[in-house]
Parts: sequence; structure tokens; C-alpha cells
Amino acid sequence: MKPDHEVVHAANALTSWTSGVSAEITELARNVAALMERNLAGKPKVDSSALAGLEQLSRDFLAKNAFAVGAGTFFATQSVEEDGHALEWWSRGDSGALDKLDCDLTPGSNRYYDYEKLPFFSNAASTGEQTLWGPYLDYLGSGEYVLTFTAPFSVHGTFAGVAGCDILLRDLEPLIMPDLRGIPGDAALINASNRVILGNSGTYLVGERIKAGSSEQQRMELDVPHLGLSLIYSA
Repeated sequence: MKPDHEVVHAANALTSWTSGVSAEITELARNVAALMERNLAGKPKVDSSALAGLEQLSRDFLAKNAFAVGAGTFFATQSVEEDGHALEWWSRGDSGALDKLDCDLTPGSNRYYDYEKLPFFSNAASTGEQTLWGPYLDYLGSGEYVLTFTAPFSVHGTFAGVAGCDILLRDLEPLIMPDLRGIPGDAALINASNRVILGNSGTYLVGERIKAGSSEQQRMELDVPHLGLSLIYSA
């Protein structure tokens, strides 16, 4: 069945917007890699002095991309000296001020943030490609749904970590909901795990897993490499 004009228009708009985010993340990861190669000249692993300049990269990214609430870098254990963990992640508060993410990186502690096992890190590390994780409830307990886009980066040819950004679902809604609402009938943007990112009606709830194979449901994959996004809509 050939999709309606409204569906094609929405799919193209969603593809264009997501491709723009993907390009920004690719650029951020490239900038992080270039900075780290300069900072690590003659050093085998990341130490505190090698982190200089990462905050400014995060600030520049957030100043340029108002859709993002947070941005920064997570390092792989093998690339870091001493305790084996390091992150430089900055988030925009309600006042607009930027604060550094403060996590417990002590293995075995009650609130240990083992980020290397989370999909935004592990998927990018294992595939070598950009990845999208979410929607999920914010780790800091705000009750907000978040999407995290990340891309892996290497230093001197070796995987060193991921760089990326967080987007609050409430900030995403005004950006893509007009395109979804332009589709007659129920429609939703779906992630690679068949979970709803955002729908145009109460039929599709955020985070709901969609069962494939319904005769009344059509699917159109978005042409954004590696992210596995699809648009589903009523036949």
C-alpha cells in the first residue's frame, strides 16, 4: 500500500530533523577526538589535565543546539588512569545555567553509575556507530523522559569513549509533534526496540513496546543510518 502524502511528508521531516541531530553529534565526537589527541600528546592514558577544554566543547554544543539539555563525554575504562572512570557532562538547568553532572563512580557503592553497561555507551562501543537510547526516565530522578544520542570516538586509533547529548521529551515534542499531527489517524515515532518515542494520540504511549504484524498498522523506516527509527501509522 502506497503511503499517503501526509505520511511521506512527516517521514521526510522526521528524517531531516534526526539527521541534523546526528550530524551535530558526529561533529561533537570528532571535536572531542581532536582535542584529546592534542591533550594526550606523549601520554598513554587520560588524566585530569587531559580533560582541559572538554567543558568548553559541551558549552559550545549546548549554545548552538537549543534542543539539547545536556552534552559531553564519557570515557572507556581502559583509556583512563587510576580509577578507570571519567566523564565530563554538562546539563542545562531551568534557569539556563549549566552544571556538571556529578555521579558516584565508585564500584560497589549503592549509587554506582556504571555507565559503560548502559546502551548509550555499550552499543556505540560494540558497533563503532552512533546510537540512540530512550526514551528512559532520567537517572537523576526528575521523572523526565530523556533521549540520549551518542557517537564513539577514538584517540590515536583506539576506542576511547563516547560523546553525545541528552534531549528531554518535553523539549522534543514541539519540534516533531506538528509533523506527527499532520498524519490523519494514529501515528508514532518508534525506536530500534519498537518502543514509542512520541505519538500523535493516546493510542501510542511513550515507552510502550509496539507489537509488529498488525494488519491495521503500517511502518516506514527513517533513512537515518544506525539509529533504527521508524514511523508507524494506521492503515
